[in-house]
Amino acid sequence: MATLCPGEQHPVKEGRWWQGRAVPTGAPRAGGVAPGYPEPVTTSHPAPASSHRDSASTASRTGPVLVVDFGAQYAQLIARRVREAGVYSEIVPHTMSAQALLAKEPAAIILSGGPSSVYAEGAPGMDAGLFEADVPVLGICYGFQIMAQALGGTVGRTGTREYGNTQARVEAGCGLFTGTPAQQAVWMSHGDAVQAAPTGFVVTASTEQTPVAAFEDRARRLYGLQWHPEVLHSEHGQAALVNFLRHEAGIAADWTPGSIIDEQVARIREQVGDAHVICGLSGGVDSSVAAALVHRAVGDQLTCIFVDHGLLRAGEREQVETDYAEGMGIRVIAVDETDRFLGALAGVTEPEAKRKIIGREFIRSFEAAQRRVVEEVGAAGGEIRFLVQGTLYPDVVESGGGDGAANIKSHHNVGGLPEDLDFELIEPLRELFKDEVRAIGRELGVPEKIVARQPFPGPGLGIRVIGEVTAENLRILRAADAIAREELSAAGLDAEIWQCPVVLLADVRSVGVQGDGRTYGHPVVLRPVSSEDAMTADWTRLPYDVLARISTRITNTVPEVNRVVLDCTSKPPGTIEWE
Repeated sequence: MATLCPGEQHPVKEGRWWQGRAVPTGAPRAGGVAPGYPEPVTTSHPAPASSHRDSASTASRTGPVLVVDFGAQYAQLIARRVREAGVYSEIVPHTMSAQALLAKEPAAIILSGGPSSVYAEGAPGMDAGLFEADVPVLGICYGFQIMAQALGGTVGRTGTREYGNTQARVEAGCGLFTGTPAQQAVWMSHGDAVQAAPTGFVVTASTEQTPVAAFEDRARRLYGLQWHPEVLHSEHGQAALVNFLRHEAGIAADWTPGSIIDEQVARIREQVGDAHVICGLSGGVDSSVAAALVHRAVGDQLTCIFVDHGLLRAGEREQVETDYAEGMGIRVIAVDETDRFLGALAGVTEPEAKRKIIGREFIRSFEAAQRRVVEEVGAAGGEIRFLVQGTLYPDVVESGGGDGAANIKSHHNVGGLPEDLDFELIEPLRELFKDEVRAIGRELGVPEKIVARQPFPGPGLGIRVIGEVTAENLRILRAADAIAREELSAAGLDAEIWQCPVVLLADVRSVGVQGDGRTYGHPVVLRPVSSEDAMTADWTRLPYDVLARISTRITNTVPEVNRVVLDCTSKPPGTIEWE
């Protein structure tokens, strides 16, 4: 293997801004994984051969890093890893033309992996002209093979497949591998393989099964990896991405919480002017941070409406009123609609029917509350023209049309808002992932107990009561849920789990013995899961002593419950919520 750039070894550091702290290399991330993401620092890195044009061409592009999605399950993960490096990224479909891609003035382009073979009929491809446009490009897996094929290399059906953890030998001094060891674990998932690099490229990595596992043409700033640097199992994958972004593409790390807040505040002020704004507040992370961001921009022009549907966990309404009104100075109007919701849910046990009823009643409750606010503001000579929603970037991507931005459906915290509300939308979080939203919230001073709050479904406890939703069943579930949350927090496990639904099997009873007497009580189910995005999840291995304390406290203090069970099902096949 040829060595292109010997002797380039740079010190490494680690730290990701959205976590709010630096993490030592090899320290575990949430979920207990310890990948060790080294991030090269800025040094006197030797410039590529085309350095006379790099600074000018990079400076002329102020657009994002574009992640071209070829159907990979990892496209969103690639975009997140780019942002973790302090660089803004967007996902675009592979159907977007090269002309449309370049019209966005991208600072760099990353071609994702995908399930297709380059030899399959109708397999997605890429206009070769993209590689002559003086834009840094990184091809990953299928994107690596597309680049090789488009530029005259050879991609073959070798009959040998590589899946999972693989040892790669890399030229440690070369561009993508600066500051990383010559032997490293990588994550492979491919059948076809690049057999010969295009003219002008140097092979920079190989594995036992794949002689051409990475290549680069630094003169044209084109790079490719057969493995997936974005997954945790590629132990130096983030370092390769950072090297591409910082040193090879010359992109500054200026995507930070402070810069995001400043940009959004300016946008909101320009959009809103002197008008008034309302926000449907759920108390969850998304709507809370969206409200805090808008409040930073327009202050008392914002009014939040909090609908208490009677399906909340213990103390949640009081927490919202205290934290927002007193702690953050945001005006909150809380409306108690418990009787409306429980009346509508009486006798209903079918899960989808529950969701539809809760969504319908939420719309009616919100409409009534917003009419009162509109009348109040109007009587004072003001006008409400805007509605805040906590739409996140995954919602935009998953509901987008062919150009990556069209046909976006609104994302709502609870059940869906009426389509005919006569307001303009403000969606200050629509460019952000969940972890970024939490970081923005911390920067804005949103209380940690809100920022770190685990996801809670819009229909609330209504879909955690398996059976009829009654005041009595809700009382039982609230008590059990509060105990589980208290014990998990006391054990310091909040950061280790994505969420832990507690489910009441209201239609199930089992025989037990409590206080020397026979009981016929309900079981409750603990559903602790670990996840990054809720698309997939694994059940969390909680310590036995914590599980024992939760079980003992629930069965001792909630007399209607005589059995606590653990749900140890991953997603898939099981969803996180039972209904």
